[in-house]
Amino acid sequence: MAKKASKKKPSSTTGKPTGGRSTSRGRGLGLKAGAGTGRHLVIVESPSKAKTINRYLGPDYLVVASIGHVRDLPSKNPKGVKNPVPGVDLENGFRPTYEVVAGKEKVVAELKRAAKESIASGCEVWFATDLDREGEAIAWHLAQELGIPNEHAKRVIFPAITKAEIRKAFEHPHVIDEDKVNAQQARRILDRIVGYQVSPLLWKKVAPGLSAGRVQSVALRLVVEREREIQAFVPDEYWVIDAHFALSEADAKTLGPKWQDFLATTDDKGAGPTIKKRNAFLGRHHALRAELVEVGDESFDIGQFGRSKDGKVADEIADLTPGVSKIAALAGLTKIETTSEPNDSGKGPAKWTRTVTGEIDPATPYKVESIVTKRTTVRPPAPFITSTLQQAASSRLGFNARRTMRTAQSLYEGVEIPGEGPVGLITYMRTDSTTIAGEALRAVRTYIPETYGDEYLPDKPNFYSSSNKAAQEAHEAIRPASLAYPPERVKRALAPDQLRLYTIIWERFVACQMMPALWDSTAVKIVGGTDAGRPCTFKATGRVLVFDGFYRASGVPPSDEATLPTLKEQQALSPFAAGTEQKFTSPPPRYSEASLIKTLESEGIGRPSTYADIIQKIQDRKYVEQLQRRFYATDLGEVVTDKLVEAFPILMNIGYTRDMERKLDQIEEDHLDWTEMLSGFYERFSESLARAHEELQHAKAEIQPAPKEYRCEKCDSDMVYRFGKNGRFLSCSTYPDCNYACPIDRQGRPQRAEFVNVACPKTGRPMVRKTGRFGPFLATDLPAGVDSSEGLILNIGKTGQVNAPSQPPVLTDLPCPTCESPLNLRNGARGPWLGCSRFPKCRGRGKWKEIKGKELATLEKTLAAHEKANPIPIIRTLDGRALTDAKGKPLPNAPKVDELVMDDPKGSGAKPATLESVA
Repeated sequence: MAKKASKKKPSSTTGKPTGGRSTSRGRGLGLKAGAGTGRHLVIVESPSKAKTINRYLGPDYLVVASIGHVRDLPSKNPKGVKNPVPGVDLENGFRPTYEVVAGKEKVVAELKRAAKESIASGCEVWFATDLDREGEAIAWHLAQELGIPNEHAKRVIFPAITKAEIRKAFEHPHVIDEDKVNAQQARRILDRIVGYQVSPLLWKKVAPGLSAGRVQSVALRLVVEREREIQAFVPDEYWVIDAHFALSEADAKTLGPKWQDFLATTDDKGAGPTIKKRNAFLGRHHALRAELVEVGDESFDIGQFGRSKDGKVADEIADLTPGVSKIAALAGLTKIETTSEPNDSGKGPAKWTRTVTGEIDPATPYKVESIVTKRTTVRPPAPFITSTLQQAASSRLGFNARRTMRTAQSLYEGVEIPGEGPVGLITYMRTDSTTIAGEALRAVRTYIPETYGDEYLPDKPNFYSSSNKAAQEAHEAIRPASLAYPPERVKRALAPDQLRLYTIIWERFVACQMMPALWDSTAVKIVGGTDAGRPCTFKATGRVLVFDGFYRASGVPPSDEATLPTLKEQQALSPFAAGTEQKFTSPPPRYSEASLIKTLESEGIGRPSTYADIIQKIQDRKYVEQLQRRFYATDLGEVVTDKLVEAFPILMNIGYTRDMERKLDQIEEDHLDWTEMLSGFYERFSESLARAHEELQHAKAEIQPAPKEYRCEKCDSDMVYRFGKNGRFLSCSTYPDCNYACPIDRQGRPQRAEFVNVACPKTGRPMVRKTGRFGPFLATDLPAGVDSSEGLILNIGKTGQVNAPSQPPVLTDLPCPTCESPLNLRNGARGPWLGCSRFPKCRGRGKWKEIKGKELATLEKTLAAHEKANPIPIIRTLDGRALTDAKGKPLPNAPKVDELVMDDPKGSGAKPATLESVA
């Protein structure tokens, strides 16, 4: 055997990039000639994974990373070719043409050389890419580029990067799974057909630069339809009467004033006591809260529907306070008063806000009629799969899906443990199966009694079925790769995100094999009131944890359940507080990231590995925006969805998308012919596309009538809704004869310019608050005919205070490490930093600390001179009071913009908005 060449550590670059694009331009792996001689070549996707695997394989193997995909369909056609979908021959069986990804030429050349050296010296080439379809496709593309026939390729996969799993994989290699490759190839071509042919339709019918995706557009439709459900929702009205009881009349008389004083307390945000704090107060004073459920022999049910049986908004809205007052009197309230106030923003019964108030008489007789306690069992949840991990990380940790998957990938590929080297801490994180390997089950069933005691281990293992019928049961659930690395042991080796995610994966896995938790749930019925002939029945509930079971590992979830005092049947109770409350049913909630992922999974839209990209793309395209961790459809998102549904009603159908996913699975599992599947899709799709180009009306040509109370401020004509580059707006119906226009809020109401007590630092003129695509901002109010460049735009920070404009950056001749464009130099809170001048299209960062000597001195001098020549202005009110400091940040005592709103200043020269300025 030839002498072994020394190995060179691969360059540190991220793993599998989104969309198959490299994060490295023109850089190779640093493999010297002869590196593969006498050694088996093992190819993985990422350097960190290569480093971890190399630790277990030893010097006879050369483990290198392809740094993600090496081949892809071309992004554009060669000169002279007019193929509507670059790289896909639509006329000849959808035959793809692949090319080496730009910037990967050196990587491929070095891999080819190392493969030849390895094979020539009697060794073999192994493909150890990830075990999903994308990993299989990367292995296939690598084999194609290296000239290794599929039947000779040695493919190895392992659900966890541990010594045992790697040894098992290398002892049982297999060929590349062409069905899995074809399924991935079909998905890639299918998505490209839609993206490359539907996006130009949107450019033509909505606005330039828009894009569409087969799966993303259907996910967007979910958000848009939820938005419209909320907008169309008319609430039903119902009333709740509750009472708080003490164990004696004397206690009730004492507790009444204390309770009122307690309710009047507020926190630093002005909010009153939470339910948890209220329950704690009641627990300390041996009191309880109960809700009215029956009056006489009838259920307590006072309310009215917002819509009639035929679905129309109810014309007549009844005042229910007289009936509520009578019931309140039966419950023991005295000095009853009612109020009714109109609510202009409400719909149906919610157009009126009504109250019924009074004072409770502690002498009102009540007694405990019955106490029923039931034991309830709560089973531990299944171990994580991709979707449930993303949901839990969103709800518990505040991670978005992309952050979750990025962190999980690093835990899977390996973390440097002091004294041990890189260790893979979790199993593969792209899975929809709840299966647990036998050795992992044996290990956790040994760990549980040793750690928590025998009473926490069930007689038999807990098994779980996947909620996803298409789950690939050959995969495993997401779990710790080894129980030898509890979070406490490795916490110093992990980054904060890694530790938090690893902890919930660890806890969930251990908990899933533990005993159920046991609760004692108690329901107490309290009967009494002022009329023995029509007694009022109140019901109180509470529960007590009897056995913590799996909660011992995962923690007891937070609960608003009350702890009831010790009671016995026929015991007398006295009310010390009672109240009535008008309530309304709520519309369906807007999607959070967790609930959207859950819906995507339940509807069969996309696959676990795609959820993060789906959600990110519809945000990046400004089709949805996330406010307070909830998704809101933008005007652009609604228009795009409407156009796509009109043009492609079948393609945008959720059931059809689910069926397409099923067919893609059948290519892998049932050998379905992928070209026939694409042919069936394209025949219908191309007909719809041609018809849409001819018949679909441009979004800007469509108008909707606005409510009659909205009038044109120039000519008093009716107003209509139009669509422009910034979304919907109100326009005069007589346009172009009258060009008056006005921006609107989310409810379609006119949003006229709001003057604020802020002086433009450039002109000294007052500023107005406006709302654009990225939220509210301040702009200089300029007289008619003055170009907008004469004024200034100021951002409003997260605190609601105004920020000064930042200094322009210094353009350097340093290349961006990602795209080689020039880097910008800025001074930040932590000192100078370098960022790509193409931001946000490129987010590359330079390493300021690595700049030394004369170059550093020159850049520091240039930055200092630049800052002196471009000082940050201090933002002031119109009367000269400073709002920001010398660094452009709001002063601690600076008022919020909401507090600076004022009437139109005299002599401002304000001009009415026009369609050209608003659209």
